[in-house]
Amino acid sequence: MNVLDHKIDFAVVLSVTKANPNGDPLNGNRPRQNYDGHGEISDVAIKRKIRNRLLDMGEAIFVQSNDRKTDQFNSLKERADAKEELAKALKAKENANEQFAEIACREWIDVRSFGQVFAFKGSSKGVSVGVRGPVSIHTATSVDPIDITSMQITKSVNSEPGKEKGSDTMGMKHRVDFGVYVFYGSINTQLAEKTGFTNEDAEKIKQALVTMFENDASAARPDGSMEVHKVCWWEHQSKLGQYSSAKVHRLLQVRRKADEPKSINDYSIEVHELDGLKAEVLNGL
Repeated sequence: MNVLDHKIDFAVVLSVTKANPNGDPLNGNRPRQNYDGHGEISDVAIKRKIRNRLLDMGEAIFVQSNDRKTDQFNSLKERADAKEELAKALKAKENANEQFAEIACREWIDVRSFGQVFAFKGSSKGVSVGVRGPVSIHTATSVDPIDITSMQITKSVNSEPGKEKGSDTMGMKHRVDFGVYVFYGSINTQLAEKTGFTNEDAEKIKQALVTMFENDASAARPDGSMEVHKVCWWEHQSKLGQYSSAKVHRLLQVRRKADEPKSINDYSIEVHELDGLKAEVLNGL
């Protein structure tokens, strides 16, 4: 497999309908908003969904969530300790950290894509290895300010024995009625060379973006409430790229057509071109 030899930029347009795309635990799990009222989805949440899709595709993932893990390990340290090669690398007399990073990148696609900090206690030396990944992703931001609806919910059963009523326990659920979000990303060839990120890996990331919300349903995000509409994928002709990522990302323009948009049809999506650089535009499922 060939290491990625050309810069890649990408952008994703997605919609949220009566769902909580990314709750803020410091704000009662309300959908994230910036100070201008625009909705946000953190880059960490986006990477989590990409990891899950790669896991569904049969790829080896280091940072697995407990509810989606495919092995018996309950922590990152346990998963790392299970690789004998990593333990041997730490005992090497020369370039121990570099050997550790090389093995970890070869073993797990998310490490060679997004990078990873290995900082574990308990070993004789103490593990402290940092890997910078070539795939960077921005926070997703809604095109327009979002409206958040909150509702009270009650339990119909008792959590503990001995209580007469179950409906006394109150809670809150929050959702975005409708919003169109956009996020951007890029893949750096210099960092790809260091982690061994390949052209095949880039293709897998692209497919994960297209199918990002498949097998992702939850009470906060019912099936069909989160949808990818467009993935714009720009492949440059050189390692450094013909244009800056900022200039490329501005080629995508998403504009509201209606005063009160209720669906993706109330938005126009245009992808412009630069000389020598044309986007591959993929529709979501």
